[in-house]
Amino acid sequence: GGAASAGLTEEQKEFQKVALDFATKEMAPHMAEWDEKEIFPVETMRKAAQLGFGGIYVKPDVGGSGLSRLDTSIIFEALSTGCTSTTAYMSIHNMCVWMIDTFGNEEQRRRFCPSLCSMEKFASYCLTEPGSGSDAASLLTTAQRKGDTYVLNGSKAFISGGGDTDVYVVMCRTGGPGPKGISCLVLEKGTPGLSFGKKEKKVGWNSQPTRAVIFEDCVVPVGNRLGAEGQGFSIAMKGLNGGRINIASCSLGAAHASVLLAQEHLTVRKQFGEPLANNQYLQFRLAEMATRLVAARLMVRNAARALQEGREDAAVLCSMAKLFATDECFAICNQALQMHGGYGYLKDYAVQQFVRDIRVHQILEGTNEVMRMIVARNLLQG
Repeated sequence: GGAASAGLTEEQKEFQKVALDFATKEMAPHMAEWDEKEIFPVETMRKAAQLGFGGIYVKPDVGGSGLSRLDTSIIFEALSTGCTSTTAYMSIHNMCVWMIDTFGNEEQRRRFCPSLCSMEKFASYCLTEPGSGSDAASLLTTAQRKGDTYVLNGSKAFISGGGDTDVYVVMCRTGGPGPKGISCLVLEKGTPGLSFGKKEKKVGWNSQPTRAVIFEDCVVPVGNRLGAEGQGFSIAMKGLNGGRINIASCSLGAAHASVLLAQEHLTVRKQFGEPLANNQYLQFRLAEMATRLVAARLMVRNAARALQEGREDAAVLCSMAKLFATDECFAICNQALQMHGGYGYLKDYAVQQFVRDIRVHQILEGTNEVMRMIVARNLLQG
């Protein structure tokens, strides 16, 4: 338990405590219902935003909390113990606001960021397409310049919040093929020509809707472009460096909660005349789970520090941390489910939801195969 706050400053311990209290009181009691009924808990997230969790690493002059990447990781890890799916959406929202804050001009920052930081409005990140997942730079959505507007055509797939959110940060092709032809536009819901596909039925992440986002001659003012033409792919990847730490942090919270659930079950459940906790095999498994969780946590926090300091190896450390933490934490949650025996497979017990919600962290924000590609490329380029 104490390991999660080891080595933190007093201020960081305070953020962690506030986030854990919020997770325990406002999220955990509703986690199963949000999952079962597929509720997007807008009001709960707005309450979290009142604590500063709507724009954690966004500058204070536009309503953000101005905290560090490490602070952000600590907060998402804590919130995730209460509901991983909801926290994961909040992490994507935070990434979008950060992108507008960092790459937007003053007018754009003031127009979009305050209402996003308060979570009066919600944001979605639109990179993936039906034909371009891991090969993101091959995206086909086009934005043709017409006077002081762009006309968008194409579609995006698997968009978190799609259809329920208000602001869409969209990567689209304004130039030639490859990454250099991609620009980043911010679209608002209600723009003519912007529509949505059916709500996807997912294994987990059910407290956030996922839909295709469709553009049919969708007219967007040039004043909604973030950065320069051709800068979009770079903006998208810089957003994802932070996003990968954030999603890994959500995995840490799920694993932490699952270890506590396993610990409790082993103490309470009796077989062969004694508590399961007396069985050395299970004791050792629990010890391994806790050890791997601490290793993953240190790796994520180390990457968060590197990103904060703008270190050269930050992108690689973020990829390593995302790969390691999301794989290890899934294994931890899955092992915790096994320790529950048949109960672990019942929806009355939270452990199965952590397993379902955390599984997708090995796929999105860059699959763990792509993480290996990034790390290998870095090693072999010397």
